[in-house]
Amino acid sequence: MAKIDKNNQKEQIILGLDPGTSVMGYGLISIVGQQIKLLQFGVIHLSKYANHEVKLKKIFERVISLIDDYHPDEVALEAPFYGKNIQSMLKLGRAQGVAMAAALSREIPITEYAPKKVKQSVTSNGNASKEQVANMLMTLLKIKELPKLLDATDALAVAVCHHFQKGSSHKSGPKSWKAFVGENPKRVS
Repeated sequence: MAKIDKNNQKEQIILGLDPGTSVMGYGLISIVGQQIKLLQFGVIHLSKYANHEVKLKKIFERVISLIDDYHPDEVALEAPFYGKNIQSMLKLGRAQGVAMAAALSREIPITEYAPKKVKQSVTSNGNASKEQVANMLMTLLKIKELPKLLDATDALAVAVCHHFQKGSSHKSGPKSWKAFVGENPKRVS
């Protein structure tokens, strides 16, 4: 639920996630009116865990911790891109599913964005590099120094993309999984 700031304006917090099995990025932004403010961003290091199931548990715990600390109104995730390695896709999908389950366990709406959509939204170029996205976010959110791992800025970009998409007057498709299920009950079993 949106909070009210000192000027009696609603504040909305968006948690952006860039799922991964070695490194998972997260970024939190606050929106008051059309003003975007950086709250926090970083990465969850997972490569130190050899067992995939333990990595999934850590993802769940850390996402729950971020939710409990910042109380986001919505969660936006980057959808996995389709690569050639089926095992990598499966693991990435599991990581995304666990992050989604964490948000859903706290009844927070989820929206998913394709990587090209995120890049297009933030830089106006769907083929922008991670560095170009990071540099645009530095300007937009007044970030003083880029992180070593750009998974953090990728996650911030997902949150910013979500804000921009919510503000656009022409939305295509449902804005959340809950809306999708409501509009497509026969497609979900």
